[in-house]
Formats: sequence, C-alpha cells, structure tokens
Amino acid sequence: MKQLLQDVRTGELEVAEVPAPQLLPGCVLVRVAASLVSAGTERAAAEFAGKSLLAKAKARPDLVRDVIAKMRRDGLASTLRTVRSRLDQPQSVGYSSAGVVVAVGDGVTDINEGDRVACAGAGFAVHAELACVPRLLLAKFPEDRRASAQLSCDISHEEAAFGTVGAICLHGIRTAEAALGDTVAVIGLGLLGQITVQLLKAAGCRVLGLDLLRQRADLALGSGAEAVSTSARDFRDLCFQKTGGVGVDSVVVTAETPSSEPVNLAAELARDRAIVVAVGTVGMDLQRKLYYEKELDFRISRSYGPGRYDTAYEQKGRDYPIGHVRWTETRNLAAFLQFIADGKLNLQSLITHRFPIEQATRAYDLITGRSGENFLAALITYADAERGIAPNLPGKIRVAAVVPAPDSIGLGVLGAGSFAQNTLLPAFKAIRGVSLIGVCNATGPRSRSAAEKFGFSYCCNSERELLQDPTIDAVLIATRHNLHASQSLTALGAGKSVFCEKPLCLNEDDLAALVRAAWPRGSSAKHLPFLMVGFNRRFAPMARQMKQFLSENHEAMAIHYRVNAGFIPGDHWVNDPEEGGGRILGEVCHFVDFLCFLAGACPIEVHAQAVGSAGQYSMDNVVASLKFANGTLGTISYLANGDKSASKERVEVFGGGSVAILEDFRRLELVRHGRVQVTRARWKQDKGHWAEMREFVSVLRGKTPSVGFDEVVGSTLATLRLKNSSQTGEPLAVDLREFVASACR
Repeated sequence: MKQLLQDVRTGELEVAEVPAPQLLPGCVLVRVAASLVSAGTERAAAEFAGKSLLAKAKARPDLVRDVIAKMRRDGLASTLRTVRSRLDQPQSVGYSSAGVVVAVGDGVTDINEGDRVACAGAGFAVHAELACVPRLLLAKFPEDRRASAQLSCDISHEEAAFGTVGAICLHGIRTAEAALGDTVAVIGLGLLGQITVQLLKAAGCRVLGLDLLRQRADLALGSGAEAVSTSARDFRDLCFQKTGGVGVDSVVVTAETPSSEPVNLAAELARDRAIVVAVGTVGMDLQRKLYYEKELDFRISRSYGPGRYDTAYEQKGRDYPIGHVRWTETRNLAAFLQFIADGKLNLQSLITHRFPIEQATRAYDLITGRSGENFLAALITYADAERGIAPNLPGKIRVAAVVPAPDSIGLGVLGAGSFAQNTLLPAFKAIRGVSLIGVCNATGPRSRSAAEKFGFSYCCNSERELLQDPTIDAVLIATRHNLHASQSLTALGAGKSVFCEKPLCLNEDDLAALVRAAWPRGSSAKHLPFLMVGFNRRFAPMARQMKQFLSENHEAMAIHYRVNAGFIPGDHWVNDPEEGGGRILGEVCHFVDFLCFLAGACPIEVHAQAVGSAGQYSMDNVVASLKFANGTLGTISYLANGDKSASKERVEVFGGGSVAILEDFRRLELVRHGRVQVTRARWKQDKGHWAEMREFVSVLRGKTPSVGFDEVVGSTLATLRLKNSSQTGEPLAVDLREFVASACR
C-alpha cells in the first residue's frame, strides 16, 4: 500500500510502497478515504526533522544529556550505533483521518465491516491507504436520519477527516467552561481557531476573533464570529466594547507562536476570575500582575480530552465510565461528527487544498511554506476508497533480488523494532553463509525499512506467509514479550529453528508447552529444530574470561550482580503485565541467566523482595536471592531509583581466595594471590550479541550448542518463580527435573 513517510535524519518525505498493517486485537482495519494534514503539529515535526544534527541537539538538550550518559556508560561505538539506528527509522505521519472499516479485530463488538468512521491518533490515523486503529481512537458516523426527518445531513469523508482537530477544539472549549450566552475571545484564527469559532457559535456563545491575517479574520466573521479584528490593540477595545467594559468570560488561545504575547493579551481581555485556555502551542511567560489582579485561571488543554496518552485507554480499549468522565477523547470525536451531521459546521469552507496520496509530499511543501501559497486546511485523498473495498494488495513486497546459496541458512525475522535493527540484524548480516530472506512487522514502514537497510529479499505483513516460506530455515523473533512463546511454538511447529529474544515466555504454562515442543528426547532429539534464547551476556568476551578465571575455584562462591536500571514510566509497555510482563520477566531474566552461567548450575531456590515503598517505581526496585545446589549464593540488586549516569551493571564474585569484578562489560578486574589483572575496553562495549549470533548459526551447521536447552528452561523457570516470589515475599523452590517431567506427561 502507499504511505507517506518522513526521514527522521533529513526531514525528507516520500510516498512509499509498504506492507499493509497487521490487524491487531482490539483494533479495526480502515480503508482511508481522506486524511487531514495538520498545519501545526505536522509542520513542527517536519521542521524539527529537517534541522541539522547540531540544531536538533540545541532544540532537545534532554536527549543530548541521555546520549552523553549512554556514551560514558556504554562507550562511543555503541552509542553512535544506537543514535544512527534511531535516525534511520522512517516516521509515520498524520493523526486525523476518515474511511470505511474493512476488517474487525478480536474483542471489538460494536464496529462492523462497512461502517464509516473517523480515526484519531499519531501512529494510527496516518496518511496511508490502510490504517490499523484501536477501537477507542475512532468513532462511527452518526446514523443518516434524513429519510425519516429533516434532522441530520450526511457526512462526507472529507468532513470527518477533520475529526481529531475538531475533538481538540471541543476539549479546549470544555476546558474553558464556555456556557450558553458567554462571550468568548478566540486568539488565532488558523484551522483550530476557525473550528473553535464555529463550535462556540453552535453552543450559543458570542464569539470575538483575532488574527493578523485579514483573510482569516473575514472567514471567521462569515462563519459565526460576532466581530473580528486584525490588531491586538483594536481587539482589546472591541472586547470591552462588546461586554460593556467588563471583559470576556473566557479566552481560547489557538495561535501557534513561541511568543507569550497571546496569553498576556488574553489576560487583558478577560473579566475578573475568567478562564484562559491555551490550545495552540504558544509561549507561556505569563505576566503575573495581569493574572494576579484579576485572579485568572490559566489552563492548558491537553489534546483531544481524557484518555489521551493513557495506554490502557487508547490501546487496550479500557473506557472510562460515562458517569465519571462524560467527555473522553472518543466521545469528543463522536460529538464533533454529530455537529457535522446536524449541519452546525461548515468545514468545506476551510478546505483550500486537496492532494492525492501519490502527491502527498506537496502538502508538506504547502504547510512548511516551501510552495509560498496561502492555505488553511489541506486534505490527502485516496482513490476508490469511498466504496470501502480493501485494496488488492500483495502479501509481500520484493525489495532485493536475494538468491540464497545452496548451503546458506535462510533467515526470516518477526519484529523489526529498534533493538532488532540496532543490535541483532547487524550481527546476523555480518555472518557469512546467512541469507536474509524475509522480514515481517506489525507496521509496514518498519518492515520496509529493515528490508532495505539489511538487504532482505522481501518484507511482508503475514507471520504465516513468512513461516511457510521453504527458503527460510531459521526465524529471529524480536517482537514484544507476550508474543514470544506463541510465535516460537508456531515456528517450531513449522520446522524452523528459532532464535527468540528474551524473555522466552511470561508464564509457566507457556514454558511447559515449549518444553514439550523442543525438549530433546531420545533418538528424535537430532530431528528437532533448535531453539535458542537471547541471553547474550554469557557470550561476552569479558564474561568468558571471567568464567575461565573462576573455573579454577572448587568451592562455593558468592556472586552479586548490581543493576542500575534507571526509571521507566509505569505505562511503558515493558511494565504492562499482559504485554511486557514487567521488568523482572523482561530484564532480570538476563541476570538470572548470567548467575547460572557463573555458578554452572540452575538455582534450587529463589527469593525476591521489593525495596521499601513501591511508589513510582512499582516493582522496579528488587533484591533477589538465588541458592544453588553446590552452595553458591547469588544476589541481584535490580534498582530503578538511582542516577543513570552511573555505571549500569557491576558483577562481583568472591570464592576460592579469588575476586572477579566486571564493570559494564568494559572493565574486568581479576584478583588472586595478590596479583591484579585488569582488562579494559575503551571505545566499545561488547555484551556478547555478535558471539551469540555466531553460536546460533554454528549450531544450525551441526556444532554442539554450548548452552543446553535445560539451562534455558532452568533460568526461565527461576525467573518466573522470582516474579511470583516478589509478589508473595516468600522463597520458592525451583526443581527443574520435576517441572520437565510434569510438562512432558
């Protein structure tokens, strides 16, 4: 399908052919008929992307600090690789569209194929022929009641494409608490301002408007404003004249400027104890005297309404009860459509430009000022979309003419996110005898980007199609954590060997299913596909050197692994118990496996406790204890409440008269008999990713794996029990033999 994409590094735009998005649970697939180009948000994003690297750094000093901290911790080479990978990712643009539903995902019960809908949300309501949109980020068109009564008019897709912007305006008006009969001033009569004027008029308010452009002021006057002005001084006089010298009841600032003049002008226009609302992106250096003397209430309107930026609401469909939250972003979207249906709005008068999707880059020339034309609302249109028929799109897109050598290993990839593209795929590409065949991701741009960047033969949107490809011998699974177990099982069932990025699974039932599928049993073991999990740290050069040094000990050891993990928000997908499983399952599994590697065995007992009050860190601050059969004891201090500029990982091992200290996989100190041996890696941190890829390929070529499947299952089981222990506070036994026997019964 065709989709408009932006290069994050240069800001350049292109209409690319990418695979259609996958239909995900809780979502619907929409055949887009029209999408609105935002003169504010999308222009700002385009201008930022077009800046030089230095200009980007000046604009986002917070990101610069993160990069510097990562460079100190991980080394220059690793940091540059990460930054380049982020800049290489194509950006999907657009957030307001309308079209026809062509498919409905699991869990959606009130939307049907053929329904006409307005769609919202950056990353979802994108400029593309097809869009996968979560249920609560869309609203159905109101029923056409013209046949029974003259109460409603039909809605066009072009009008409905204004839905997201309309919901933003509605939320701004609700935030201003504008009521029937109020006099409201609107500062800035661009697209947001024009729609705000029309909505306020429909709500029974007297509307006064200000814009520096006469054409926009006149348009607002013709759309319901009682009076307008193009001068701030004249507008001040106008507002007091129209209110008998009292001042307006509220001010809605829809201008876009870094200047704080609009918000301070608003204070001059307002009556005592009025409300000033910033909807547009404006400077907010408030003059205290103006706001203090009138005891004004200054508010910032956050996007489309309650639910915005709440992952549980937007992506999981967990609606707020209407009795508690009357106007969510979804209900604002639906209300705006009803205003259109009732003939209260004249949106056609706001449309100045239309571009077919094939010429969508011209819309950005318009909003960034390159074309030099005046504009207000620009729409992107899609041929034949009005009929709501899903386009006949190929299941995969050929990217490169890759002809696998007869003895090569064909690789397919499920999941092409940042980690896969930054770390895993460069390692696979560097190995001779590996043919990169197909890559599949939930979103088409990521699939296409990975295929072009690494030289895959094709990209696709179908897991089944990739797994049925006879030229693919092995599959790399780098999707989100909740998909790992099911995709590994499906790939193994298709006869493909699997490299699954950690964690292997999120519960013991899935682990048991994987044991049944991949545990070697008797003479059939050599016929089973190979399953490897991305526990990379045991393959790091300094880890192998540390293990060799400790192998001379013949007594129990004490191992302490301290992780300065850093804070991530509670609504991050990793912390989602359903999708990411939490940081114990998603990240601590690495350190459990490393302790097993050093101890040479699986734990027989684990115990985890949270540190103090959970607070904002949820279960991110955990101290875990692991007991091994040979008497070795290990502790893992996984902490999110420190300073990320300090080293991230430190391992200390004591035993047999020796000490080994590994710092961030960049410095290894080995001490025995008073002799100190230090190994340093100044520029590059090596955590073993490349070595584990070579190990995987070598095993596929017949080499005996250095990591047995029993070790993978043992460390995974120990991590799952650690998660349970952290919730109960009680130690839990880990009996690998018993678990495997039970799973295989």
